[in-house]
Amino acid sequence: MKVKTILVSQPEPKLENSPYAKLIEKEKLTVDFRPFIHVEGVVPDTMKYFCQSEAVAFYLQKYVVYRKRKIYVGQRLLSDLAPNFKKYKNETYLLPSSDSLKLIVPDTLNEFGINWTRGIFYKTVMSDLSDLADVYYDILVFFSPTGIESLFHNFPDFAQNNTRIAAFGSSTIQAAEARGLVVNIKAPTPETPSMTMALQKYISEVNA
Repeated sequence: MKVKTILVSQPEPKLENSPYAKLIEKEKLTVDFRPFIHVEGVVPDTMKYFCQSEAVAFYLQKYVVYRKRKIYVGQRLLSDLAPNFKKYKNETYLLPSSDSLKLIVPDTLNEFGINWTRGIFYKTVMSDLSDLADVYYDILVFFSPTGIESLFHNFPDFAQNNTRIAAFGSSTIQAAEARGLVVNIKAPTPETPSMTMALQKYISEVNA
């Protein structure tokens, strides 16, 4: 079945030339953005910040003024920041986190041999999606297991039928499959390292 409509369970990108914008233009699609989850909390504004990736740093920029403090950015992994942590080994670090945290994070920080404390500054909250009850999309795009849980929290009787599911990351794929969903589009892969690339590949094939 051809794809004409997509719902992405994230906020709409602010960049005009985002990969989604290019996908919409090329394939003549209707793509809506609706966060299935959101976070609530406060970001402190008196510290140095060590960001795992540029994406985190860009997100942080919405809440803090860069010129007032130093920000250190890794390529993608927490381990990328090892040189920075070693440089400031005698500092005391605060790890702001949600109410859920992957074990690899504390394990990596312990390997650095630094003095750190975890602070639960926010929690993941399932958004109210009741207004989408009678709206149907050809593809639903998910980026976290919590997004999958939010879908069934809002729509306990959700039936996939002809809806295609796109999932990013092994944990998201596992969460979808555990709920009995068929994941039609998976990312990242060596061929399609981003979700938009995976969507483009799939849509090019089914819409041909």
